[in-house]
Amino acid sequence: MAASNTPGLIVLRRYVGSIGALLAALSVALYLYASQDVAGPGTAAMLQAAGFGFAHGVALAALAPLAQRPVALLGLGLLLAGVVMYCGGALAQVVLAMAAGVALPIGAALAITGWLLYAYDRLKV
Repeated sequence: MAASNTPGLIVLRRYVGSIGALLAALSVALYLYASQDVAGPGTAAMLQAAGFGFAHGVALAALAPLAQRPVALLGLGLLLAGVVMYCGGALAQVVLAMAAGVALPIGAALAITGWLLYAYDRLKV
């Protein structure tokens, strides 16, 4: 049985794709909320988190069905974790008035690493 057809990978691809679509939907809602300028000085951070989440949510939804090997799914998982950390840290700064600390740079680094792993997998024959 090919690695791309194992039941675990099929289910994982479906979950990653659906989580990506949910992330995109939540990002649209966040953008609409932030565009009302209710956050005051934190509006820019909320808009940035919404844009980051939307772009990566759409990417996850589109790329998950193409992930045929575990390395690609690992890359998409790191991408998802990075987006959650980055957007969560940005929203925590605005909504909860918390310092994001290392959440933003670690989230960005995880997202970059996820993209690089996915690119590496796509180059493999």
